[in-house]
Amino acid sequence: MSSTPNAAALATKAVGITEYGAADVLRPIEVEVPAPGPGQVRVAVRAVGVNPLDHKVRSGALTEVFPVTFPAVLGYEIAGVVEAVGADVTEWQPGDEVFGQVRGGAYAEYALTAADQLVRKPAGLDWTVAAALPVAAETAWRALDLLGVEPGRTLLVHGAAGGVGTLVLQFARARGIRVIGTASEANHPYLRELGAEPVVYGDGLAERVRAAAPEGVDRVLDLAGAGVLPLSIELAGGAEHVLTIADWSAASHGVRFTAGDEPTDYVRPALEGALALAAEGGLNLPLHRVLPLAEAAEAQRESERGHVRGKIVLTVG
Repeated sequence: MSSTPNAAALATKAVGITEYGAADVLRPIEVEVPAPGPGQVRVAVRAVGVNPLDHKVRSGALTEVFPVTFPAVLGYEIAGVVEAVGADVTEWQPGDEVFGQVRGGAYAEYALTAADQLVRKPAGLDWTVAAALPVAAETAWRALDLLGVEPGRTLLVHGAAGGVGTLVLQFARARGIRVIGTASEANHPYLRELGAEPVVYGDGLAERVRAAAPEGVDRVLDLAGAGVLPLSIELAGGAEHVLTIADWSAASHGVRFTAGDEPTDYVRPALEGALALAAEGGLNLPLHRVLPLAEAAEAQRESERGHVRGKIVLTVG
């Protein structure tokens, strides 16, 4: 039952696109307040996480695999307050503070999501940090599961200082996995703080990895999409030991690409795992930049420039 009468007829503010293009195509628009259907929850959004997927969808780079209908509101992770619930939803009530994933539509004052894609936000967890967690945590948890990295094994992570890498390193450390992470030299102290052994990416990477792990690496996770798959296959001893979330040429190398379309739903286990780390005082997710929703274009420009440590977040309201 909706907590707002005739909610679907009311207008609300969002930032959306009416065409593909550069960040400038992101503009303020008005959309209808979404009415939750069966199994859905409407959330009054407090903060939105910004991810590389956002600008890739906006630019049109993913039209074949991730098409949108214009006008489109982007954004795939939120933190906010339950404002209304649809039929058959018993777990959540208006007023509950939650965070989780959405299938687009997060750059707005209100967003819809499936009830089972949310978890309760602890009172001590800041809205901005909560909004930064869902995509990074789910991707990190899923990647470690698909790679089958066991305790005591060595994992090489390309692009380890970003939001996903930050969670991969912490989940791996909690599981007793040794991690070697590639990043710019400026991010090496940060990787060490997260329990990883940093190496500089670029020419000579294979030699640097072998020097760090003379016995070899057991698995490789590519978060960068920077043409490192052939090298990764060589270091791991086979394409079956390599996984990428960022290189769309994966199939041509015999490497598995994961986009989150596996039958297993990793959202809740990942968020519960992140909350367990937080409860133990072991969760570290720095916010690279926090901007208001009206500056979504600047947030995406920053994301596109790369070298982001942690996450970019937009605040709403």
